[in-house]
Amino acid sequence: MAQEPLPHRLTLAERSKLTVTGVTEVISFEDTQVLLQTGMGMLAVQGSQLQLKNLSLEGGQVEVEGTVSALVYEQTRQGGWLGRLFG
Repeated sequence: MAQEPLPHRLTLAERSKLTVTGVTEVISFEDTQVLLQTGMGMLAVQGSQLQLKNLSLEGGQVEVEGTVSALVYEQTRQGGWLGRLFG
């Protein structure tokens, strides 16, 4: 039986505390960027002095503190001929 994806939600307070749910994996972590795999695709958290404060992959929740300057989702490519035409 396939497991249902975790609900995905972003909560950003004062650009300094980010809570992300629906996280399946922390891909990489640096003080200027955190890459997270979520149920909605790859999410890049960009900023400065970023720190992981809470990590619960069982519950799918990650908390990041620091100065958040951007939240960017990676574009997923379309399959088939349409994807090759526009990809």
